[in-house]
Amino acid sequence: MIAQRFDRTQHFDNAQQFDHARWQARLDELRAAHRVPGATLAVLTGGQVHELASGLLHLGTGVEATTDSVFQLGSIAKVYTATLIMQLAESGTLDLDAPVLDVLPDFATADPAATPLITPRRLLSHTSGLTCDFTYDGGRGDDCLARYVRAARGVALDCPPGIAVSYSSVGYNVLGRIVEVLTGQTWDDALKDRLLTPLGLTSTMTLPEEALRFRTAMGHLGADPEPAPAWDLMPRSAGPYGRVIATAGDVVRLAGMHVAGGAGVLAPATVAAMQRREVEVPDKWTVSADAWGLGWTLYDWSGVPGFGHDGASIGQYAYLRVVPGAGVAVALLTNGGGARRLYADLFAELLGELAGVRMPEPFGPPVEPVAVDFSRFAGKYRREGVDITVDADGHLVYEFVGGMKNFSPPLEADLVPVTDTVFAAEAAGASFSDDWMPVIFATLPDGTECAYIGMRAAPKQPA
Repeated sequence: MIAQRFDRTQHFDNAQQFDHARWQARLDELRAAHRVPGATLAVLTGGQVHELASGLLHLGTGVEATTDSVFQLGSIAKVYTATLIMQLAESGTLDLDAPVLDVLPDFATADPAATPLITPRRLLSHTSGLTCDFTYDGGRGDDCLARYVRAARGVALDCPPGIAVSYSSVGYNVLGRIVEVLTGQTWDDALKDRLLTPLGLTSTMTLPEEALRFRTAMGHLGADPEPAPAWDLMPRSAGPYGRVIATAGDVVRLAGMHVAGGAGVLAPATVAAMQRREVEVPDKWTVSADAWGLGWTLYDWSGVPGFGHDGASIGQYAYLRVVPGAGVAVALLTNGGGARRLYADLFAELLGELAGVRMPEPFGPPVEPVAVDFSRFAGKYRREGVDITVDADGHLVYEFVGGMKNFSPPLEADLVPVTDTVFAAEAAGASFSDDWMPVIFATLPDGTECAYIGMRAAPKQPA
């Protein structure tokens, strides 16, 4: 067992003894049941970090997963970028409510009227209107983020700034570029110098060649998992929104800093601000979220507040949940198979025992059918990289287009009503690593009808 004492500024009265042998057996059992090739788990409880590993990093080579193995974190990288931004805001270097143009004079969007309304706060809380699935390879040079931000100028917004939430990777790359301009460093170097080194996160990195020093997980695809055709599909310019590689233990140590009120890296008031609700979300099922803070997904588990984030790359899925009142943080890193089901089963047991949390039941159709007129939702919905078609019988086609065309095959599914605006689409075999995909139809404050899938708003197109 690896158990590291975690320095913190608060005490947790309800700390419990962590039964390593029992949780190792449970991790092994659930991982095998859900056909996840390999997984690592880290748990912060009682001021200590406990690390476990199970299965294989690569089914082709048979290399075993160990607690010092590194995985791709996908969108959990956004938490790291948000933390850097909040350091700059805390120091007075950055005003979260001033236009991004104040820092990046060449920043622009496809809507000139919207551009000056976009602020760092809106970028952090996914309310900027900037879209998510715009891919652009800015090259390997130190100017890759500057090139990305320039290339994104002509990309259509999902919605006007400030009126609704729409999950945005583009927005986090703009935040990464802000970090570069204000620190005079690349995003990668700023992350190392300002966050990783002060926290002693020696098994966290941003570049693929850095991962060669470690036992590294390979992603796997399909219900019968097979190694993915490539280890990584992300360019260097994806760093601020999706390219951090780490051990589960290092992920929990980062979360532990937030649990401990900043631990000298951030001020307690800044940590609290990141966990404060900025916007409610219409899609409360994709990651079982209730709201967004500044970088964090926020949860309300039957009155118990928490925060966290999920992440995905090619065949790798990462989950982080934190219950600050109990001093508990849990990170699970996986490399394929039924990762979402492993997360749901394991975290329900862990957080229930260690933090008194009752997690929601997995999303799916209700026991009693709901009668809905599908014709009012029929039509085409579009956002950058994705086309969604819904017919009058409730048949959905979700297709990646443009630069995302080869990301995943089109998904076709019949929508099953959960409520009169919330539907479940069977997503088995898709890239969502789940049984049922939430589809939510909503009308934005400006009257725009949209479909939310993956927390991203796709506006309805004119007939």
